[in-house]
Amino acid sequence: MPIAQSKLTAQGQISVPAEIRKRLGLRPGSVLDWDESGGEVVVRRAGHYTSSQVHEVLFAVPPAPKAVTVKQGIRKHIRQRHAGD
Repeated sequence: MPIAQSKLTAQGQISVPAEIRKRLGLRPGSVLDWDESGGEVVVRRAGHYTSSQVHEVLFAVPPAPKAVTVKQGIRKHIRQRHAGD
């Protein structure tokens, strides 16, 4: 038994029932993925990140280490220590 039903308009649009929007946390602008599986269509909330964004994070080149002198390190420590004063 389905959770809810939608009706297809002449323009090919559907409304997502309020109960489904609530369960999936959908808001205006949310993206839905449509997949076919075993003769059925599965609709799910799309991930927040694209595959290219995930790839960029996983395979990004780490930033080059910055050279810090002892004098700069001491100055930074003192500034942080006395920032609240």
